Amino acid sequence: MLTGSKVGLRARHEDDIPVLRTELYDDVVNSSRAEGRPWRPITPGSEDSRLVVDDKEQGRVPFSVVELDGGTLVGTATLWGIDDHNRSAHIGLALLPSSRGKGYGTDAVAVLCHYGFVVRGLQRLQIETLSDNAAMLRSAERNGFVREGVLRSSAWVMGEFLDEVLLGLLVQDWKPDSKS
Repeated sequence: MLTGSKVGLRARHEDDIPVLRTELYDDVVNSSRAEGRPWRPITPGSEDSRLVVDDKEQGRVPFSVVELDGGTLVGTATLWGIDDHNRSAHIGLALLPSSRGKGYGTDAVAVLCHYGFVVRGLQRLQIETLSDNAAMLRSAERNGFVREGVLRSSAWVMGEFLDEVLLGLLVQDWKPDSKS
């Protein structure tokens, strides 16, 4: 497990899946805001590619996020779109509603940066998030990410187009203690 000051990132356990499905993906609004595809119901017991981990897939590394104090599941974190040639990847994060506003997001982003830069040897990490996602913007900026642009009307969410903010962090600008 990779650890930060508040959370750990560990492999996805089978018993994480029902919690994540119920708390994150069965919520139409939350799921629509977090995914780049339309929401659709998933049949109970079926394989859900968003949650079930394929250990052979090289371009995506999904983690379950747990509290260090007690091990309670608080969400998911993913390094995705991993490009080994250009040494870059994207960061994704989804916290359970009951776990938001506790600093877990900032800590999880810090741990993902450590994984990307130190463990994987990447040069660049990138985050795209809806422009009104103040929590993710704050978590990214507390970890040293810089706003690089706005993708105007790039996300179709619940009947309207929304802007996305593009943030980037280069390994030479990363400071492991910049999350405070």
